[in-house]
Amino acid sequence: MKLWRRLAPLLWHSVVGKLWATIMLLVAVVLLILGVFLLQYIDIWFDSKNAHAIKVLFIITAVIGFLLSTFFAFFLSSKIQQPLLQLKNAADSVSQGDYSTRVNIQSSDEIGQLAITFNHMTEQIDKLITDLNHEKNHLASILRSMGDSVITFNPDGEVILTNPSGHLLLSQWSGLELDWEDDEATSGRDRAMAKGGVPAPLRQLFQEVVKQGRDATDNIHVHSSVWSVVMAPLQSGGVIRGAVAVIRNVTEEHKLDKLRRDFVANISHEIRTPLSMLQGYSEALLDDIVVEEEERKELVQVIYDESLRMGRLVNDFLDIARMEAGHVDMSYEEIDLRGILRRVHRKFQVYAKEREVALNAEFTDEPLVIMQGDEDRLEQVLTNLLDNALRHTPSGKSIKVSGASQNVNGKAYIQLKIKDEGQGIPQEDLPYIFERFYKADKARKRGSSGGTGLGLAIVKNLIDQHHGQIVVDSLPGSGTTFTILLPVEQHEGSAAFRHNLQ
Repeated sequence: MKLWRRLAPLLWHSVVGKLWATIMLLVAVVLLILGVFLLQYIDIWFDSKNAHAIKVLFIITAVIGFLLSTFFAFFLSSKIQQPLLQLKNAADSVSQGDYSTRVNIQSSDEIGQLAITFNHMTEQIDKLITDLNHEKNHLASILRSMGDSVITFNPDGEVILTNPSGHLLLSQWSGLELDWEDDEATSGRDRAMAKGGVPAPLRQLFQEVVKQGRDATDNIHVHSSVWSVVMAPLQSGGVIRGAVAVIRNVTEEHKLDKLRRDFVANISHEIRTPLSMLQGYSEALLDDIVVEEEERKELVQVIYDESLRMGRLVNDFLDIARMEAGHVDMSYEEIDLRGILRRVHRKFQVYAKEREVALNAEFTDEPLVIMQGDEDRLEQVLTNLLDNALRHTPSGKSIKVSGASQNVNGKAYIQLKIKDEGQGIPQEDLPYIFERFYKADKARKRGSSGGTGLGLAIVKNLIDQHHGQIVVDSLPGSGTTFTILLPVEQHEGSAAFRHNLQ
């Protein structure tokens, strides 16, 4: 009885059980109908003795027929149940992610056609899932290999996808949330985004993209870096489901563009004045405006001086352009810097006397030898620095050139100093003194100085080529001191030294 109670629900909730019960019910109904209509006529047609035997025979025949029908129904049900169970098990496997499951049913009836359709469906699903996985892996590889940062947000501003570069950028910008905007201007939605969603630098652009539903591009400044951001909405069925941002660090491009603009402005500004003077004075000579011979010589001298200045400007520009492009030729050899100091001191001695400036050289009798140095380039460095010092040191003052050995962090260096008693350089100008065309104050522009604005930039590049360091120390009215440190041995370790010095 207990077994029947357990089997009855299973049979009734299965197609096979229902089919078997239906067949049994139909057979029972047929037998009951036949029994009801036929048994009552047996007593009429046959005598009592034969009637009883016929009734017994009829009942036995009905029972045998019922049993045979039951067996047939069970056999038919099992034939139907087996492929259905296979289809059910295969469907369970597919639902669990095994898309390679196939049903092996060899029949030409509806169940066989159902099995063929099921196999075709699973084959198409398997192919589709495989293609989707390949596409997903392909896109993931592209995202990983991208140098740009890619970040995807949902409509609430939460990050749902990012590549390694984007993940690193989010980590770097995580501390900017509360300091980016004023507390009064930060809404509740912005605070919610700040907890783990859109970084503060991207928040305004994200809100604009989600609200307007169109692409947006902007350059944002974070600390000392410039970032180019392209953000596009993610739409599905006309509903905005988030946004994707592609972020690129364009700091170098921004600096180069600024350098290009400044360079064009500066070089045109530097060339315009000598060209104007050449044109004006030459027109004065051609029109015979100047009659006296002495005045004509003065105009010719001005034209000559300005032509020399233009020549120096072009040569300096070509030198620094070759240095920055890495095309400068350096002839490294072992040299004693005392010889360079003596030559430069001797070269400027006469010029210093003409300007009534005392030019002193101080260095020890010990050799100042470096293992790798370009003698011509180092002489050019000292020449530019001394030329600057003489042009900005008034009469009656002095300039001192010195050289000595130094030990910095266990490394041997040669220290060269050029100290003048000139007008000095303001503190706010010191960080930019080695930039191209930079001049600290109005007194240093053209006129008596005659500089091109490229000398110190060339000096900085040449010292970098020697893996050395140059620093400037100056106060207005107290003079200027340029200090050069050159490594004695090979060039390893100079980068660490520069880091320590800074």
